[in-house]
Amino acid sequence: MNPNSGTRAPTNPRTVLITGASAGIGEAFAEVFAAEGFDLVLVARREERLRAVAERLTSLHGVATHVLVADLSDPSASAHIETELSSARGLHIDALVNNAGYGVPGVFLKSDWPRHAANLQVMVMTLAELTHRLLPGMLARGYGRIINVASLAGLVPASAGHTTYGASKAFVIKFSESLHQEVSPKGVHVTALCPGFTWSEFHDVTGTRDRMNQLPPWMWMDAPAVARQGYDAVMAGTPIYVNGRVNRTIAAMVRVAPMSLIRAIERRIGHRKL
Repeated sequence: MNPNSGTRAPTNPRTVLITGASAGIGEAFAEVFAAEGFDLVLVARREERLRAVAERLTSLHGVATHVLVADLSDPSASAHIETELSSARGLHIDALVNNAGYGVPGVFLKSDWPRHAANLQVMVMTLAELTHRLLPGMLARGYGRIINVASLAGLVPASAGHTTYGASKAFVIKFSESLHQEVSPKGVHVTALCPGFTWSEFHDVTGTRDRMNQLPPWMWMDAPAVARQGYDAVMAGTPIYVNGRVNRTIAAMVRVAPMSLIRAIERRIGHRKL
């Protein structure tokens, strides 16, 4: 048996915690990990939706599922999750998928600071704190898998609109890459997953669906494919993984093309968002 495959005897299942698990990429990750035999801890704000996902995956794959309702924009959320896992439910976490996230569209000053602060809490602070709280157990057991869902936006120059989105994803990429270097010799793999445009509720939440529908179909990926590639990447010990040929081509072009050209393109794209 490949120790990195995630496949184990049913009597000794591993457990994964997935944030933002009620829909989209988070739900797709729950599907992938359940198919690989992991028990699930599903975290999001929508309890009814979480329970529907949990019941479906338990019925389909026979894994244990735990629903944990939490608002990750609350600075106390990570501590609450840790206490609930260890004290109330007696669970240890072998894999973590930090997937929860959303964008704040429009020019920076269009939104008040509390809205930006809540966004950064979810995208940066809670992601880092939850990792910090769950990592010691992984190191002690000599096994851990952490997927931090970043974005192609963290690898390309920033455009106008979604001012904090690309910046937060750039943090996630560098954070994941550095942490992987620290902990991979101890049996813990960390992967920053960098999808591009993905069919999910993300653009409905940000109110940009109409504009996004104008993009050609070949620029889009579906959430199950993104999640499966993310799972395979972290199991293989890949610190940064860009989903899809189109997105990998864009990321490669950004590295070699003149920065003045890239910024000119980003300016044109950015002003269409405003």
